[in-house]
Amino acid sequence: MRGQGIPFSTLVTEYRNLLLGERKGFDVLVKILDSAIRLPVQTHPDKTFAQRHLGSLHGKTEMWLILATREDAHIYFGFKEGVRKLDLMKAIRVSETDKTVLPSLLNELPVMPGDVYLIPARVAHALGAGCLILEVQEPTDFTIQPEAWCGDYRLSPYEMYLGLDEETALQCFDLDDLVGSKAIAAGWRLPRKFIERSSITGEHLITYADTPDFAVNRYRIRNGFLSVGSGPAVYVVTEGIGRIEKDARSTEVQKGDYFFLPSSVMELSFTTPTTLEIVECLPPRMS
Repeated sequence: MRGQGIPFSTLVTEYRNLLLGERKGFDVLVKILDSAIRLPVQTHPDKTFAQRHLGSLHGKTEMWLILATREDAHIYFGFKEGVRKLDLMKAIRVSETDKTVLPSLLNELPVMPGDVYLIPARVAHALGAGCLILEVQEPTDFTIQPEAWCGDYRLSPYEMYLGLDEETALQCFDLDDLVGSKAIAAGWRLPRKFIERSSITGEHLITYADTPDFAVNRYRIRNGFLSVGSGPAVYVVTEGIGRIEKDARSTEVQKGDYFFLPSSVMELSFTTPTTLEIVECLPPRMS
């Protein structure tokens, strides 16, 4: 149904069993973001906070795969050691006139293509300018971002605090555990190879041991063939050109393409005469 413009939600409603099997939902969002400017300092609620204050069973743990960067690309991750709530409150007020004060409270980290970060709920973070990323996350957009500005755009109180009072909203920020070097250690992930052959490399980027909310794998195919198991899963082509094949059907894919693999498809193949890199985004394991 490529190119037919049918919303995915409509397909799920009409063909739930074929797409999702016994699942009630896919429960993962997959995005590609390109930061022309630094985005606001923010955090996301965990499940406990989301259920108590936002009426949701999901918080927003996420991961970033850096796909490309421009000059001096960096991210901000976790508060620096010693930052307390009073420092955060003061910086929020000063951010009305000083757009540098809130990020100055966080660890600033240079990034390059291929870097992987897990962003647990409640960790302060911000995406710096010049980063093209693949983001995989829990299926909400709950964001607490107490900065007054996003570039030249003035954030409204709702955009800053999701309709919550400031005192309650700021409880989302972890000021005690995932800070300083502990935050960096909890976030940075080194890809772990689980397939290594002459024509195929498979790497775990995020596993269910890292978070129960999703898993992310990366495959590099060099003049070869890869067969993957059944869905549901989202695949994103991050480099190269090749073909996906199922039975007698074949479709060309290239960098920037993405597609959903239904639960009912038991096997899918990728081939390339040159190089193809694909990222596999998996939903939570079924309990």
